[in-house]
Amino acid sequence: MVIKQRDILFHPLQPEPNPARSAALLLHHAEGVEHVEPLNDTRLLVRYDLRQITLAEIEEALHEVGFHLDNALLIKLKRSLYYYTEETERANIGCPACQTQTTREIFIKHYRAREHGCRDPRPVHWRNYL
Repeated sequence: MVIKQRDILFHPLQPEPNPARSAALLLHHAEGVEHVEPLNDTRLLVRYDLRQITLAEIEEALHEVGFHLDNALLIKLKRSLYYYTEETERANIGCPACQTQTTREIFIKHYRAREHGCRDPRPVHWRNYL
């Protein structure tokens, strides 16, 4: 097991008042994520198994779902260093470099919970009568 612990910082201007808590609820059951804890409104502590998921995949999933990550210069430098070292570690231990099933599960879980126009509230037998 290769366990990593990282902080994910969110931009303070978000559509949601507490993005760290919302992201923690989203990542709580993701495969490879061992522990998720919101430290304050814009800071999330994540502990994960590097063999199953990377920080880049976690942050990409959060970005795709609609969270805005902090993009200060120092944060971007740290993020790039973490991405590089994690990909190098994964290559050294023989892990594949492709997207894992975990990020797809995060997208699917969020899509199912979200209200969108693809759901018809009518019963199945009423849908043919329009």
